[in-house]
Amino acid sequence: MRLRALLNTDALGLRLLGGADELDRTVRGVMTTDLKDPSRYLSGGELVLTGLAWRHDAADSEPFVRILIAAGVTALASGTAELGGVPDDLIAACARHRLPLFAVHESVAFATITEHVVRQVSGERAGDLAAVVDRHRRMMTSGPAGGGPDVVLDLLGSDLDLRAWVLSPVGRPIAGPTPGPTADVCSALAAEHLAAARTGRHGPHRSTVGTTTYSLFPIPGSGRSGGASPDVRETVLSDWLLAVEADAGDWPAERLDLLRGVTQLIAVERDRQDAARTVRRRLAQEVLELVQAGAAPAEIAARLRVAAPVLLPGLGAAPQWQVVVAQVEWDGGTVEYGPVAQSLLEEILVDPRSAGLEHSDRIAVAQMGDEAIALVPLPALSSEHDGPESGILADALLESVRVPLSAGLDDDGRITLGVSAAVHSAEGLRGALEEARHARRVAAARPGRVCAAGHQELASHVLLLPFVPDDVRRAFTARLLDPLRDYDRRHRAELIPTLEAFLDCDGSWTRCASRLHLHVNTLRYRVGRIEQLTSRDLSRLEDKLDFFLALRMS
Repeated sequence: MRLRALLNTDALGLRLLGGADELDRTVRGVMTTDLKDPSRYLSGGELVLTGLAWRHDAADSEPFVRILIAAGVTALASGTAELGGVPDDLIAACARHRLPLFAVHESVAFATITEHVVRQVSGERAGDLAAVVDRHRRMMTSGPAGGGPDVVLDLLGSDLDLRAWVLSPVGRPIAGPTPGPTADVCSALAAEHLAAARTGRHGPHRSTVGTTTYSLFPIPGSGRSGGASPDVRETVLSDWLLAVEADAGDWPAERLDLLRGVTQLIAVERDRQDAARTVRRRLAQEVLELVQAGAAPAEIAARLRVAAPVLLPGLGAAPQWQVVVAQVEWDGGTVEYGPVAQSLLEEILVDPRSAGLEHSDRIAVAQMGDEAIALVPLPALSSEHDGPESGILADALLESVRVPLSAGLDDDGRITLGVSAAVHSAEGLRGALEEARHARRVAAARPGRVCAAGHQELASHVLLLPFVPDDVRRAFTARLLDPLRDYDRRHRAELIPTLEAFLDCDGSWTRCASRLHLHVNTLRYRVGRIEQLTSRDLSRLEDKLDFFLALRMS
């Protein structure tokens, strides 16, 4: 439909303030916004409705109009209730950029204009796809009452017979019909999406799991200002995806455009959820800064009393707390690791498959340098259930998300996590933070792209190994193990596996021979050769310990 038709519709209450020569422009959609930069939600041809909440002074009008022009907007309609009229600076900015401007009478609801435009545009378009797009846009731009992504996905199912789900980067189902894909299928789809994103290929990506084919559409993450990220690693571990149970390979362009439009609308919900996390992030930041600065326990406790009702409403003012520290690293590049780790740790901890917490949506994650630090509240437990195994366990934390994370990290990234024990008061938080950081260093010393360690491991020798300098580790292991490796290469004697088995069997000749399926005399010959090559005596505790540590550090 054309702007002239809108102006001539008395029921809409539109008054033209500028752009009389542009009234033959075509309107292809409508969007309501009060964002200072709504560009990510615009595809061109829209009538933009605004209540002017984005305008704080006259200097705001010019940048706002420039953004609309760059996005290809057809016209702007401004409500008058906020400021009692349309400000002159906005009228002037629209005139400079030849953007038609209307004033909307305060008695006319934006929903009335939206309904009229959608009805007219839908009637003028051929086919039902465009009508579905407009219905989606109307529902998503109407605010939280519109129903969020579940309503959009329901429409895909009812109007186009497409089953689709929104998944997090770790495979957590966020929205979609039930029953949905199994946890293993969701994990596999997320891994496929992350692997494809790392290559820089544009969606949709095709993935077949079992006998079912899915098309994976990336959903722009929060913080994108349009255009591609300078480094895909900054967003690959935080972007959501839309998994559609269909093969989009032979879809017409109209249907592909429809699904891409749906992902833009779902991105609005993503921004709402991120905004809801802002308060929890700030609370965690304030508490952890006090802890790190060595503030008095009374001051930390006061801040915790403020945080507890927000993080765990209805569960008392004195919960237990755990600290989880995460770090993401990549080889090369200029990626800011802190924001990536913060977003990813939020996704991991909110996933009930990994966190195992009933109120995981209340976890607060702060960013401190390259680290992400989570302040995890736990309901106060009775004495019979209280113990070192309460709360989050490091072993379970990454188990269900290991596959997609490995795909997203590819061969140049790592994520390491450390988990503290539960503490009962502000006095214990500083120790919990240090404990979680030490545990993360233990995890970092292990091979693999995705590693976690818990406080239970800090009471053994493994706590010491990560802090041995690399040159000392290399010299120590080379002195003990290189002669055995060289001998194994020349003679295929398997001295290293024999040494590992012998130590694992606590020096028992019978058990070790049985494990290796050797005669005891053969085992004695191999151990003798190990002692001869290294000038060590495996009957001595000191030499056994040296071999044990060398194998662990190699």
